[in-house]
Amino acid sequence: MKKFNSPWYLRLLALIFAILLFAYVNQSKLFGSGSNYGSSEDITQLTSNKSANISVPLQLNVDNSKYFVTGYPEKVSVKIVGPTALVTTTVNTQNFKVYADLSRLGVGTHKVRLYQDGLNNELRYYINPSYIYVNIQPRKTVEFPVKAEYESANIADGYSAGKPVLGTNKVKVTGAANEIAKIKQVVAKLSIPQNTKKSVSSSAVLEALDSKGRIVNVILTPSTTSVNLPISSGNNKNVPLKLKVENGSSNQKYELTSDTEKVKVFGTKKELESIDKVIAYVDVSGITSKKVVNVELDKNLNNVTGFDPENIKVTVIPQ
Repeated sequence: MKKFNSPWYLRLLALIFAILLFAYVNQSKLFGSGSNYGSSEDITQLTSNKSANISVPLQLNVDNSKYFVTGYPEKVSVKIVGPTALVTTTVNTQNFKVYADLSRLGVGTHKVRLYQDGLNNELRYYINPSYIYVNIQPRKTVEFPVKAEYESANIADGYSAGKPVLGTNKVKVTGAANEIAKIKQVVAKLSIPQNTKKSVSSSAVLEALDSKGRIVNVILTPSTTSVNLPISSGNNKNVPLKLKVENGSSNQKYELTSDTEKVKVFGTKKELESIDKVIAYVDVSGITSKKVVNVELDKNLNNVTGFDPENIKVTVIPQ
């Protein structure tokens, strides 16, 4: 029994317990592990923060049927800060919105604060800009005629352009009443290459312009239209128009009349020498009462380069 009470024995026993305790605490380092679960790296990754900047569209809470709003940015920047996994998910999904509440505001210019909806409560966020200025005006929709606009200097020497034919002659213009009041004209901007010697058919962007040629901030419907610009050599002449019935009923007669009696014809000298009238076939199928139809003049049928105008209106009266 005395040897168990010996100081050396007690010291040895204490040393053994110390070694066992050390081995227990550091067992993952001493013996390894089949998984990284619970490692210091995992804990750091789960608890670390991350920041990210997201560009999101700005939404307006406003009665669009009554008001038209200008002056606001289409997109704003949102900086989010929070747990790495949550920030990454938010960047990928962008399942939140930034909005300005204009529902209680009237006509005029206002400074408005921006808010967000949908961000996780664990995220801190900063919206830039945090405030915007908006101009609220009564909404208005009117119709404007459309005219073609092009760079005539790009037409080759010795060639000239006829009357442009547009896919739409009128356009709906929607916007703030004070902006619409600035509009002088709506033009279809047709792009033609330099030294052009042949007719151009293309889609053209519509623009509403003020008296100084500046673009007015309004919505155009449609926003584009087709434009056909006949271009030919300087040779042209005016010839009478001859209307002929096409697809008519065998036991029915038709009276065809048009306000256009003569058409300007473009072509080579030989083409102009051989033409003394422009033939236009009028499709009368299905017409049982007086009707006005649009007829496109056929260049191939008449063997010429182009016409001015290219389309005519014909009144059809079944007899």
